[in-house]
Amino acid sequence: MSEADEKTGLFGRLRRVLVGPPRDLRDRSLFHRISLVPLLAWIGLGADGLSSSAYGPEEAFRMVGEHHAYLAVGLAVMTATTVFIIAAAYSHIIEHFPQGGGGYVVATALLGPRVGVLSGCALLVDYVLTIAVSIASAGAALFSFVDPGWHGMKVPVDVAMIVTLVVLNLRGVRESVLALAPIFIVFAVTHFITIVGGVAAKLPELGTTVQNVSSGFHGGLSTLGLGGMILLFLHAYSMGGGTYTGIEATSNGMPILREPRVQTGKRTMLYMAISLAFTAGGLLVLYLLWHVPPYTEGKTTNAVLLQRMTAGIPGGQAFTLLTMLAAGALLIVGAQAGFVDGPRVLANMAVDSWMPHRFSQLSERLTTQNGILMMGVASLAVLLYAHGNVHQLVVLYSINVFMTFSLSMFGMLRRAVQLPRAAKGRVGHLLLFAVGFALCATILVITTVEKFHEGGWLTLVITGGLVMFCFWIRSHYQTVVAKLRELYAQLEKLPEYAKGTAGALDPKQATAAILVGGYGGLGIHTLMNIFRAFPGHFKNVIFLSVGVVDSGEFKGEQSVELLRARTEETLQKYAALANGLGMPAAWRYAVGTDVVEEAEKLCLGIAHDFPRVTFFAGKVIFQRESWYQPLLHNETGLALQKRLHWAGHVMVVLPARVR
Repeated sequence: MSEADEKTGLFGRLRRVLVGPPRDLRDRSLFHRISLVPLLAWIGLGADGLSSSAYGPEEAFRMVGEHHAYLAVGLAVMTATTVFIIAAAYSHIIEHFPQGGGGYVVATALLGPRVGVLSGCALLVDYVLTIAVSIASAGAALFSFVDPGWHGMKVPVDVAMIVTLVVLNLRGVRESVLALAPIFIVFAVTHFITIVGGVAAKLPELGTTVQNVSSGFHGGLSTLGLGGMILLFLHAYSMGGGTYTGIEATSNGMPILREPRVQTGKRTMLYMAISLAFTAGGLLVLYLLWHVPPYTEGKTTNAVLLQRMTAGIPGGQAFTLLTMLAAGALLIVGAQAGFVDGPRVLANMAVDSWMPHRFSQLSERLTTQNGILMMGVASLAVLLYAHGNVHQLVVLYSINVFMTFSLSMFGMLRRAVQLPRAAKGRVGHLLLFAVGFALCATILVITTVEKFHEGGWLTLVITGGLVMFCFWIRSHYQTVVAKLRELYAQLEKLPEYAKGTAGALDPKQATAAILVGGYGGLGIHTLMNIFRAFPGHFKNVIFLSVGVVDSGEFKGEQSVELLRARTEETLQKYAALANGLGMPAAWRYAVGTDVVEEAEKLCLGIAHDFPRVTFFAGKVIFQRESWYQPLLHNETGLALQKRLHWAGHVMVVLPARVR
């Protein structure tokens, strides 16, 4: 057993087996190796959109009822058109917001931070429900092939699938995508064969089908009237809105794409649009060509379609089973979008102080670990609340995605309006985002009204409560920052001095090692407090800092180097200040994802070189401590103090008081 394994213990070794060893931040090719090329991005981010073809077109088809014989064609055309319009709009969003973040970043930048937090919260709830709905739907599909006596095991199996996805995503996005890729490929191949073969088999009957559609249209016109037909069509079109969920995934997941990131994102979006439009539109056409009834008790519309198509064909039953199993398995892959993009939205909001800052931290595998765990726990709670009932979950799921779509479209439309009249592409952008906003807003309004009493109200309450929670967190952080700025306003105005004016360090003398973050009041306050509390005792001062690679920093291959440069610049300012005050000073730093672990290594190295060292750190303390404050503020100083005390070294945590 290695020394590292002995130190981490049984839990650490088990976690290393499941999640994998740490990644080396010194490896300059690291980001290139963990990022996704378009094909893998299509699998990892496009599975959510493509898997929605398992229930979205079916729901729209059911809504037209007895009028399906002629409205199915219009639904197929409108569905494919909507997919391409939304995808084209998000391709432009990728160009203007290549850093990722999707609807949250778009709404924040173009409509203001308050609208942005609404979009972000809608996205978070949407991604939690993406996981729950996809897993519950997959469970329903898979358990449709087993004896009814086993159906009581569905919810435990659903839970096991979510836990498995959590572990895969803690290992890293690329690993999880590679593990799930075969399922995606089987789904794509079987559905391509189904659609192409189904249409080809009915080509001899094309004339009869066209005649039936025409007569059905005229019959519907006489019974419903033009207005009634339009209302029925809009109702069915909106109820099939689940078809378009997942289109935004690429825009949200830009940070994990391979450079050149914009081109990779746009190509991924193209793959996603073509595959989803072909599959969803193709299935609606097949429902019409094969005379599939809108509703069959105990069976999905796709299952009825496949059974009709393969009846009497050698191996047809096996193909039907394989296709349905692939659809169920792809729904599991579709849940992957919630684990890929949900934590990234959460991390972006944490960087902006709408969520606890710890959600922006990366694990040693460079995954947003806290966000992944949060999404997993939340989706498990929703799944258990609904007892795995797909219908109830879909009702909860149906609103938030179009809230985000509508805000993004409106923000980009507003931007296009504000462009100079002579700006290149202005008219095209105006038209695209106006149409996109009209479509998304229509689906949002109709879905909200239709589903409000069936559980839509609960989605609105949850999203509204989350928005209020975000405003409370942001207010707390702003208050603390303002108090600290007020407390240390004079300290930050101290003059900066040239380096090297106080002589060299003497390792035999008493040394103060100070852990600092950014250059500012808290670090300066800690330095001054040492002079005040221990006058004349310390002859050297060493400043220590850890450059933390979080979701706000790890954006590309050069991000770690830029973080190193900023950390060095900060430490040079502290050393120059100490020199100017007559104290020999030096600095050391490390870069990593775990600030306590990296700081401990730095301190132990200093203790070896400077035997008479005392470590210092500053910590914000509140006049009245509340239960939530440890969740919002890091406990780095106290955690490091425990480790250094156990190692036999002295560490003092100096308070920064906030009333």
